[in-house]
Amino acid sequence: MAFIKNIIFDLGGVLLNIDYKKTEKAFNDLGVVNFKDMYAQFTADKLFESLETGHINEENFYECMTERGVKPLQIKEVQNAWNAMLLDFRMESLHFLETLEGQYKLYLLSNTNAIHKAAFDTLFTAQTGFLEIEKYFTKTYYSHLIGLRKPHTEIYDFVLNDAGIIAGETLFIDDSINNIESAAQIGILTHLLKPGEKIEDLVY
Repeated sequence: MAFIKNIIFDLGGVLLNIDYKKTEKAFNDLGVVNFKDMYAQFTADKLFESLETGHINEENFYECMTERGVKPLQIKEVQNAWNAMLLDFRMESLHFLETLEGQYKLYLLSNTNAIHKAAFDTLFTAQTGFLEIEKYFTKTYYSHLIGLRKPHTEIYDFVLNDAGIIAGETLFIDDSINNIESAAQIGILTHLLKPGEKIEDLVY
């Protein structure tokens, strides 16, 4: 049996409630009728891959998205639609992280972007009174800051090497099967968090 020393948590769908359908509907309402083909839980086209790996900035993203509707869109419309998926933090799950401190090294690994990062930081402060979710972790890894994105295995190699931790001593918890499967390929222990399941319900 493996001895777990480290736990890597995903953010959206694990610590932060998200609803991709809300963003899809918001863009559909703006006339971007094929949004689900551009971005969803398991897929991202070139534009969204570039945004979430930091290869384009938010201004470039807004410029591209304002042209994808049936009529020109305003930046604020695009921003509101893109952020619509972000709901609220799971407070009980955040509190549970505090109980794990000292038992494991905790890390956060998220596919995200500068727009969402600013939005969920604001949401986190409103709910908790703290500035950033980083307070719960030894280190956080955001795709747009490190230039790598799940489910590509390179991102897991990067985290392991940067953190100085061993795959076989590390548990990765994510709600996307694509990410779980790719992490398992390089020997990381994994748990797929199913709908309705919470991290505080698991046996560690």
